[in-house]
Amino acid sequence: MIRKIIRIDKEKCNGCGACADACHEGAIDIIDGKAELVREHFCDGLGDCLPECPTGAISFEEREAPAYDEEAVKEAQKKVFAKNQAMSTHTGCPGSRSMQIQRSETPENIKSAPSVEQLSKLQNWPVQIKLAPVSAPYFDGAKLLIAADCTAYAYASFHQDFIRNKVTLIGCPKLDQVDYSEKLTAIIQNNNIQSVTIVRMEVPCCGGLEMAAKKALQDSGKFLPWQVITISIDGKTIE
Repeated sequence: MIRKIIRIDKEKCNGCGACADACHEGAIDIIDGKAELVREHFCDGLGDCLPECPTGAISFEEREAPAYDEEAVKEAQKKVFAKNQAMSTHTGCPGSRSMQIQRSETPENIKSAPSVEQLSKLQNWPVQIKLAPVSAPYFDGAKLLIAADCTAYAYASFHQDFIRNKVTLIGCPKLDQVDYSEKLTAIIQNNNIQSVTIVRMEVPCCGGLEMAAKKALQDSGKFLPWQVITISIDGKTIE
C-alpha cells in the first residue's frame, strides 16, 4: 500500500541513536553507526522520532510500504519488556543501561607506589572537539587521537596506552548532538597530521564518532594511517 512513512538520510545521520530511543514501536535500529528503518511495518508514520534528530536526517515520504501492524508491535514490545526485565529495568539505549561492574580490589597494603607512569600524558588543551581551535599549533606534526568521552573512564591505562605522544580530541555524538565531521575535516586538512587513532566504546551510539572521523579522513583528501579501537563497558579492548 502507499502510505506515509519516515525516511532516513544516511548522509546526514551521525548515529547518535536519539531516533531509536524515541521510536516506541522499535522500528529503528543503529547499524554500522547509522540509523536504519529495519521494520517498516512497525512505523506508524506519526514521526515521534523527527524532533529528536539533531541533524535533520529524518523526514516523511509517501511510498509503497507494508501496512502498520499494531499487533506485531505490541507483541514485539512484550518480548523486549520481558528481556529487559530479566536483564535490568532499563528499556532505552544500550549505551545508557545501568549496570554494576564487580571488580576485585587490590588490598591497600600491596598497592603499588606512585610512579612516573601515573602522571598525566595529556599534551594539549582544550580537548573537546567543539572547543579545539582548527589551527592550534599543537596539531603540527601531531598523531591525532579522537576518543569518545567515556573511554578514558572505562579503560584504566588510557593515558599510557592512548594519550601518550598524541594530541587528544574527545566528544560524545549522543550528548553533543552535532556532526563532528566538518570540524575534524578542517583540522586534518589544515594541519600536518601524521596519523589518526579513533577510540570508541562498544555501545551503538559511539558509532557516530567513528563515522564522523572516517568521513573527515575521506573528505580531507589525505591518505593517513588510521585505526579504530573499541573499548568494552568493563574496560577491555575488543578485537
